Amino acid sequence: MTARILDGKAIAAEFRNECAVRVQRLKEEKGLVPGIAVVIVGDDPASKVYVRNKAQACEAIGMHSEVHPLPAETTQAHLLAFIHALNAAPAIHGILVQLPLPKHIDGQALIEAIDPAKDVDGFHQANLGGLITGHPAFYPCTPWGVMKLLEHTGIPIEGKSAVVIGRSNIVGKPMGLMLVHAGATTTICHRKTQDLAFHTRQADILVAAVGKAGLVTGDMLKPGAVVVDVGINRLANGKLAGDVDFETASQVASWITPVPGGVGPMTIAMLLGNTVKSAERAAGLGTGAETRIA
Repeated sequence: MTARILDGKAIAAEFRNECAVRVQRLKEEKGLVPGIAVVIVGDDPASKVYVRNKAQACEAIGMHSEVHPLPAETTQAHLLAFIHALNAAPAIHGILVQLPLPKHIDGQALIEAIDPAKDVDGFHQANLGGLITGHPAFYPCTPWGVMKLLEHTGIPIEGKSAVVIGRSNIVGKPMGLMLVHAGATTTICHRKTQDLAFHTRQADILVAAVGKAGLVTGDMLKPGAVVVDVGINRLANGKLAGDVDFETASQVASWITPVPGGVGPMTIAMLLGNTVKSAERAAGLGTGAETRIA
């Protein structure tokens, strides 16, 4: 068996095109341009690349994008005041703080300072609460992108056994909840899990999101499993690799995401979608596209 590729790059392009249509509608009907502000603190090279990619993706579909680079020594008080100012800015519909942050900054406090209506990363407790209850909310972009990837490809979820490796608030926990709401029987594994392979071999759908290169190998998979690799790890030779050993896993799985080109593009696409939805809400424009997990 050779797995088919879950092409996140191609599927994300389709979703971005849909967002571009919605942006144009806002401009024509409401005279409104969706706007996003990204706050980046310090000089982390990877963060700068991510922020540049997000800004370019926004501008490509006609959105307004602002990047606010701040020095690493910026105080917590200054950051909070800056976020409050963005909350009050009518031209800004989405706010995100690029992670990681310097150690002296309380990242959770910054996230909670963002107006939930502008929390397009989906990290605010109000939006996470919406995810838990299955009500419309801004959902974290990476797990929501995984769900859209599966949905677009027509991969059935209801009644399946799903395993998520990783329990972060950004990916692992919300991923597990989304799969549960979609009807899967879901297990979340983590560093304390005993006999990880026992669990992964039960999975019809496996999502790996721990940041450890090559953690999952082909002999840990159920034949025909759908494998979604969220991990992005830079190897000693400079190449990128996922949490799944692609060479061995692709010989066992039915579908698999590549790294790069799998989940990453979907994450940015969901960020665009959340920001456009925020602008639509601000404009009182019904879209029929409200996010709900049921």
